Amino acid sequence: MGSPEATRRASRAPTSVVVFAATQVRVRQLERLIAGPDLSLAGSAQTAEAAEARVSGTTPGAVLVDLSEPSAGLEAIERIMAVRATPIVVIGASPADAQAALSAGAVDIVGLDEFGVGAALGDLLRGRLRDASRVKVITHPRARLRASRLDARPAQADAGADSGPDTLPDTRSDARADTRSRARSDAVADGEDGLAPLTLPLVVAIGASTGGPPALSAVLRHLPEDLPAAVVVVQHMAEGFIEGLAHWLDDISALPVSVAVDGQRLQPGAIYLAPAGLNLRLIRSGRIQLLPPDPGQYHVPGVDATFNSVARICRERAVGVLLTGMGRDGASGLLAMRRAGAHTLGQDEESSAVWGMPAAARALLAVDDELALPEIGPAIVAAVHRCLQPLGGA
Repeated sequence: MGSPEATRRASRAPTSVVVFAATQVRVRQLERLIAGPDLSLAGSAQTAEAAEARVSGTTPGAVLVDLSEPSAGLEAIERIMAVRATPIVVIGASPADAQAALSAGAVDIVGLDEFGVGAALGDLLRGRLRDASRVKVITHPRARLRASRLDARPAQADAGADSGPDTLPDTRSDARADTRSRARSDAVADGEDGLAPLTLPLVVAIGASTGGPPALSAVLRHLPEDLPAAVVVVQHMAEGFIEGLAHWLDDISALPVSVAVDGQRLQPGAIYLAPAGLNLRLIRSGRIQLLPPDPGQYHVPGVDATFNSVARICRERAVGVLLTGMGRDGASGLLAMRRAGAHTLGQDEESSAVWGMPAAARALLAVDDELALPEIGPAIVAAVHRCLQPLGGA
């Protein structure tokens, strides 16, 4: 007998998909790649204008955008997210293009070399498209601004396009630069007994997988720039795309976001993203330790690896958060955090793209509060301040 998740997937109607690529040959390749009973083709397009019209006319569950020709693909994303916001999965993106795609509103990225080619890549794409179709997206303000400028061409020169309203100076730049300097300094490792546990900064540990980038953006945008805690984020993502995700989240968040460095000391008011290919653990000195994955570990970086280290080092001076994702990674680690005295949060089924990891955590009784995605950011802030009350008063 199959698992409940497999049964639920089988019972769902096929997900309708629009395919965008700049050439007819590439369109046909992608159509053949994703062909299967769980998807239905709603149409295809080779120009950004045609993609916008196709999506508006068919209202598909998801869109697959090929970024082998980045300018065309990014324009298609911007137009779709400006007019008919739809979950978009991109394929064939370089790290820089991946950052731009996420900024424009894409919800997932598949690297061409992530699972090879042929049937394995087709299976991966179908699963990602079905999962993406459950992500709740909204019209993208930046995309609307860019689309309005695109529609205005050739009335104005492209040379000034980057000076539009969506690139106004960031008034937080100076303060954030100071915080970045503190967060990235002093990266020489010291001994395990360098700091006692109670002198460690309070830590917020967040884990996510499928549907994670938009979920992380929804959570991190609620965290204030004076948050008295360090934030550690583990997102399952292929090699080469973590840096783009960090840059994108850095633009969204009031707190500086960077990819973690081995030996780096945690600082309150900064967000550290686990790099691809390595597990991120905290050590007693208040520093980050990056280690190769354990033999047979499927998800790298591993959420459980980070959560277990936070439970061991931070104990009750921590908040654990498990967001949308397939599988069970993070469930046992969240339980360890809860047993150590940390406050734990899990995303609810309705707001999750894939309610796998949070569901597994709930089944283990690892979740103190199960919340809809818009409620998680404010709940983190409240939990952080509750953690500080015994030390600093109300």
